[in-house]
Amino acid sequence: MPIITNCEEVRAVYKNASQRKWVIPCLCSENLTTTEAILTATQDFAIENNLSKVPISLAITVRYDHRAQSENYTHTRDWSTGLKLFKADAKILANSGLFPNVDILLHLDHVQHDKDKELLSWDLSDFSSIMFDASTLPFDENILATAEFVKKMKSSIVIEGACDEIFDASGNEHNALSTPENAERFYHETGADMIVANLGTEHRASGQVLHYYGDVAEQIRDKIGQNIVLHGLSSVPLSQVKNLYHDGVCKANIWTILERDASVILLDEMLKNSDKIAGSNAKISHFTTMYRQDIVFNEMKKIIRSYLDMWYTTP
Repeated sequence: MPIITNCEEVRAVYKNASQRKWVIPCLCSENLTTTEAILTATQDFAIENNLSKVPISLAITVRYDHRAQSENYTHTRDWSTGLKLFKADAKILANSGLFPNVDILLHLDHVQHDKDKELLSWDLSDFSSIMFDASTLPFDENILATAEFVKKMKSSIVIEGACDEIFDASGNEHNALSTPENAERFYHETGADMIVANLGTEHRASGQVLHYYGDVAEQIRDKIGQNIVLHGLSSVPLSQVKNLYHDGVCKANIWTILERDASVILLDEMLKNSDKIAGSNAKISHFTTMYRQDIVFNEMKKIIRSYLDMWYTTP
């Protein structure tokens, strides 16, 4: 079906998910293979569980310092070109008839209040939601900047605000967890639909080594309701994030684990078939892009499915 872009219809998708105690996965992509894996895994899940519609948020970052995914989407390394290609791919797939049981929500992730000013001047009507990220500013300035954006755009797009900055796991900087008091103040003073709180996770972790503070999430839930977004999910074991709905989380963003864990499988398969990839026994069926992409695609589907199975409980 077409991508859901009307802001009231998007809010209705989240309301329906909340009524079913679902946490909507928001999966980032910086290539067509990942995008197709996300939609295919969701369609397969819907069919196997006899669900007429399953929502999925398909996301991309733009000029975010930690990972500018729209730049990586194209070898021109031009963010604008990459974003247009991402959007075009999503539209074509949404209208292909291949995913009739998927409600697609197109999300702009970590849109920077300063570096993404050109993007923020675009017509954003093709997108379902946006994370306006002013978390690099001091807290009071963050609130003012986010509130100004919300006032301007809330009638046309669902908005996620960033209460506190979440650092890159590869760096040496770490910040304090979000407090329930700050989260409540940020949520009410900005008017954002949802907020990202720092709950101990980090972006781009190389392994599942961090701790998710569900008790802090619960305290924030008691202040603002079921309106928390969790980022940095790849950094924690699945066992820690099984009951996110109970903690007040309505949406959880995922990317690193898709690329990280699929790469391990790709390397293993290529080593097993090294004689067919290069040398006298080389075969076109093994040294093409299609061969490599198929391995990654199938592994990503398995990873995505693990989150769908965990968060989308069936009646």
